[in-house]
Amino acid sequence: MTTDTKFSRRSVLKGATTMGAAALATPLYVKRALASSGEVNILMWSDYLPPEFIAGFEAETGIKVNYTGIGSNEEIINKMKATKGQGFDIISPTNNRSLQWGPLELLQPFDLSKVNIDAVNPAMAKIGTDAWNFGDAGVHWLPHIWGTEGIAYRTDLWLPAGDAPSYGDVWSEENAGKTMGRAHSMMLGAGLYMEASGEMEPGSIWSAYEDEETMRKVWGQVTDWCVARKDRIKLIWNDADTQKNGLLNEGVVVGQTWDGPPLALKSAGEPVHYQAPVEGAMAWVDGMSMPVGAENMDEIYAFIDYAYRQEPAGKAIDSHGYNSPVLGADTYSGDTYKKNFSEAYPGDSLANLNPWPAEAPWYADVRTEFVNKFKSA
Repeated sequence: MTTDTKFSRRSVLKGATTMGAAALATPLYVKRALASSGEVNILMWSDYLPPEFIAGFEAETGIKVNYTGIGSNEEIINKMKATKGQGFDIISPTNNRSLQWGPLELLQPFDLSKVNIDAVNPAMAKIGTDAWNFGDAGVHWLPHIWGTEGIAYRTDLWLPAGDAPSYGDVWSEENAGKTMGRAHSMMLGAGLYMEASGEMEPGSIWSAYEDEETMRKVWGQVTDWCVARKDRIKLIWNDADTQKNGLLNEGVVVGQTWDGPPLALKSAGEPVHYQAPVEGAMAWVDGMSMPVGAENMDEIYAFIDYAYRQEPAGKAIDSHGYNSPVLGADTYSGDTYKKNFSEAYPGDSLANLNPWPAEAPWYADVRTEFVNKFKSA
């Protein structure tokens, strides 16, 4: 995925009308997993596996899910580096982190003969083929959940000035002391707003991914701008629960958030809305990867088989509020999910999404310097 690749409803959900031809009979490895009734150890984003999904998988297979929730890619990378890839069978890196994972040599490739890859969106499956085929050894990443980062707000307390909110609303004087965001992505959103408002040269944020000198120049300007407005930010979140709590209990009126947490609140009847901002929401795909120390191989492929079925995937998106790469999964989701999706991405919002560019190790390290400068200011 590159900076000039654009998501659209057509490309993201291409082929989602039917999946009958892609459905496969239960393969031998799943039957072996059922017979073994073992366990699978999963390190994944904290709200990706709803209790109903886990219960359904365990009841059908007899395999116990040991689920450890995380809130950032850095947590996954650091934990795997610390354990040398031991202790988990499945982890959940984001698509744009391939340049960081490749040199670590902490992942092993999947045996695609054991994966119903035809069940998922081909554009998302291609990410694994193109960006995660380390050393030509095979695919080290499979798509699992996709979503965006945009703007959430309390509809009973604030409304955007136009048809859509802006990343700038998080930093505005009007909303001072009532906003939230995740430090590094909130700063990137500030940069996109600075471009749109004429305070920074258009294209600066994406050019920062190309080389360290450009990155330091661009992020230096962004950091100075954010530090000058830091007192307007009430809460810096680090996971889904922090986002929900901010909107419900911490006095947050506007926030830069993932789509799932606010849409889950909206589905539950809370006065919360999520929408792609005028500058374009940031799009990502979180995947499934196998660390080198993965042990429960039959159980891993049984889990993937279950996750790539329409009904479990469709019911899961009703709960967590994100989106599934499984073709036809949305036919098993409820009307609330469909309504939330259309209201989150009205008009040409899907054609205006910003795929999160691949991050080289140097980029992540330098960004951390600027994020720490902002957080400690």
